[in-house]
Amino acid sequence: MQLARIRTPDGIVTGEHRDGVVHTDHETHRLDDGDVELLAPCAPSALYCVGRNFATTLDQMDYERPERPDFFIKPPVSVLAPEHEIAYPSFTEEFTYAGELAAVIDEPCSDLAPEEVPDVVRGYTILNDLDALDQDGRTARKAFDGSAPLGPWIETDVDPGSIDMETRINDEVRQEANTERMLFEPHEVVAFLSERFSFSAGDVISFGSPANPGLLEPGDEIVITYEGVGTLRNTVATGE
Repeated sequence: MQLARIRTPDGIVTGEHRDGVVHTDHETHRLDDGDVELLAPCAPSALYCVGRNFATTLDQMDYERPERPDFFIKPPVSVLAPEHEIAYPSFTEEFTYAGELAAVIDEPCSDLAPEEVPDVVRGYTILNDLDALDQDGRTARKAFDGSAPLGPWIETDVDPGSIDMETRINDEVRQEANTERMLFEPHEVVAFLSERFSFSAGDVISFGSPANPGLLEPGDEIVITYEGVGTLRNTVATGE
């Protein structure tokens, strides 16, 4: 099931997405209706992002293999809806992307064992971990407004352990991998973080991406696909 969150003339609602239509208990809404806007599929209190989690990334970026998941946090203002324009930050000249699988927490929880994780995860979506590489420290690089495009929906019926992914920039494939190449698999990551943080419903945990060659420029289209989950699409604003 694909759970989509939309804004309608009557407010924000969540329903099942099927073939461009979102079905709620009492109504249906077409995504191509001018009065309907597809939003990020959840409203997290925090986004917990794991980096350096693909062996290919370690090799390409000459990183050491971490002994435990290496993570950072993005605030709620980082979230950006699918199809929305990404503002190119005025404070950077090195702007990059990273196409990541992300879990969405379904209920308040903490201190989980890996085998308990499927019971508290609503499903999986896609996050683009935008990064201002020339800034000092991860918070300055990654935690600014709009730095986490998220969506397009939450897929509730997918095994995160073996999913093909690719990221295209202006139709050129820039990232290509499978989640089975992760150093720390998704259930292990969620359990690890739950020892340190109390999760709220709607919180997001992303699992890193393969290395991301190349910088973003104004006008670039970023298309991130995870098989069985969906496609997240955004364009960098031109500033015109």
